[in-house]
Amino acid sequence: MNYTTAKDAGPKGAPASPSLVRVAILGNPNTGKTTLFNRLCGLRHKTGNFPGTTQEARVGFIKPDPRDEQPALELIDLPGIYSLELDQSEADIARRVLAGTLAPAGQPAAAPDAVCVVVDSTNLARNLVLVGETLRRRLPTVVALNMIDLARKRGLLIDATALSLHLGCAVVPCNARAGEGADAIPAALASARLPNITPPGTRDGLEHWADEICAAAATSHSPSHAEVHVEHTDWTDRLDRVFTHSVGGILVFAAIMFGLFYTIFALAEVPMNLIESVFAGLSGWISGVLPQGVLREFLAGGVVAGLQGVLVFLPQICLLFFLISILEDTGYLARAAFVMNRFLAPFGLSGHAFMPLLSSHACAIPGVMACRAIPDRRERLAAILSAPFMSCSARIPVYVLLTVILFPGAPTKQALAFSACYVLGIAAGLLSALLARRTLLRGPARPMALELPTYKIPALRTAFLSTYDRAMSFVKNAGTNILAICIILWWLSAYPKVEPPPEATGLRAFAAGFDDGQIVVRPEMVNGDWPLESAAHWREKADAIESQHALAHSFAGRLGKLIQPVFEPLGFDWKLSVGVLTSFAAREVFVSTMAVVVTGHDDTSEGITEELAAATRDDGVTPIFTPAASWALLVYYVLAMQCLPTLAVTARESGGWKWAILQLGWMCGLAYVFGAIAFAIAS
Repeated sequence: MNYTTAKDAGPKGAPASPSLVRVAILGNPNTGKTTLFNRLCGLRHKTGNFPGTTQEARVGFIKPDPRDEQPALELIDLPGIYSLELDQSEADIARRVLAGTLAPAGQPAAAPDAVCVVVDSTNLARNLVLVGETLRRRLPTVVALNMIDLARKRGLLIDATALSLHLGCAVVPCNARAGEGADAIPAALASARLPNITPPGTRDGLEHWADEICAAAATSHSPSHAEVHVEHTDWTDRLDRVFTHSVGGILVFAAIMFGLFYTIFALAEVPMNLIESVFAGLSGWISGVLPQGVLREFLAGGVVAGLQGVLVFLPQICLLFFLISILEDTGYLARAAFVMNRFLAPFGLSGHAFMPLLSSHACAIPGVMACRAIPDRRERLAAILSAPFMSCSARIPVYVLLTVILFPGAPTKQALAFSACYVLGIAAGLLSALLARRTLLRGPARPMALELPTYKIPALRTAFLSTYDRAMSFVKNAGTNILAICIILWWLSAYPKVEPPPEATGLRAFAAGFDDGQIVVRPEMVNGDWPLESAAHWREKADAIESQHALAHSFAGRLGKLIQPVFEPLGFDWKLSVGVLTSFAAREVFVSTMAVVVTGHDDTSEGITEELAAATRDDGVTPIFTPAASWALLVYYVLAMQCLPTLAVTARESGGWKWAILQLGWMCGLAYVFGAIAFAIAS
């Protein structure tokens, strides 16, 4: 990935002049490192990956005031780590970046000109261990003494000047959330010098050194420090006793997650409907402006529909990541991961995986993207592979259609079957994760060493910037793949062109002589039990017949007939096979596709369920949706990978198409086998 730097930077992020200073931002988790990065850079950053890894790389830029003589800064946000010496992928990335052997994709590999180590003022001694390890690497260093507001509230006063003298480098007190002191950091980084001390080289020596410096610098307390500290500790302990309780913690978590997903479903519906309406209007406008032909069909049916398929996911993605960022910033999310760890451990996953799996019930795309928070690579891949098994909102129209067809007029049985779909998806996902962890992703389970951060009021600015970053990442990366394949699927469904059938031609010719609102009836139907209909109805009927005929003879229809023998063990005819094939782009397309195949139009109102239930196969007798075929189809849609966008995101998040293809094969294979079993049992 190439990055465009400030105006004075050259291509691929290479500086056009030596005035660009590269800075690595380092820090323990939960120190506000990313908050400071967002405060300094705002939207002036690019997101990619470190080459050969799935670890996210963010590069930001600070352009100096033209009146100042300071250089432009290029900031690299490194993963949060507790030590540079740990045997972890995050620590290895940090070591290699500091050594100059690794850089974000598209950036020249070179050692940073300076390092900014972000420390938590309320937990200074432990944070200074990482500072000491950084100073030993003999790089110009600046320490950002963050969260000074929380330290003051707890009565802890840190002498930044004394701390700077003991560390041998610049120290800048700041509050990244509010911006206090952040303006002084760029100047300090631009003028950073090599440290004039060398900390001890052993772990014990570093810890003793950190304790001594902390004692020397944090010797001044307010008179009420002890009282404030005790009050804060008591308040934190009370909340932790509830949030981490084996029973109470799960109840609180369930309530919070219910609120989160209710918010997502309630708020996302409006912008999603708006997006669909806008693109429907755009498609209609294109159809009205351009003459009949390939260009109009390509733009209206291919490009516009493809763009809609990309952007319609954005409201859910943005809301989910905004709310997750809020929960993470408060300090609660770490407690939730701790509570769920014991439940997921038998399946080779830790509490880190619970939020991505739960998020996938809204949409697998943000769920897979949320797997970035899982520190262990093997566990992260296992969670990515299992997340699409969770029943997302796109499956709901299919579940509703099939459960209503299976149990007409029996809402209790419909609800039980609907719930069973969710249970089956969760079971398949967890068992798949267990299988992956015992075979392809075999390795020792990484102990869940989890720091419980302090409780804080969330920073909305940080949440908005994080949401923007995730949204742009989805649009720029997964969106391009989705658009391309949606266009291909449109072409398969629209071509080759065929002449309309005689029945459609006759109906259209008959209705041509009447006004739309005029009630007419065809002469041959006078003595039959035919309702009187308007001329517009017969035109729509002609369009429906023509659409059915065109789809049946398209490449997609021919392919559906070709692969129908493959789906015969599941009880599918060629029409169901076409529905399964075309819904590969997105599961929710199945209902509208079947509506077109059966009725000739894509109306998915309530009445379409009865039409589909009554529709017959080519013999005119056997229902398309027999009970056995409906059960097989229900099981198939629970287990199959029928979502192109998720597949594209899996390829991006896993570092290549190898894992995405494996996911596709495993899920579809599992769906086929268990769908065939369901058909055999139901028959």
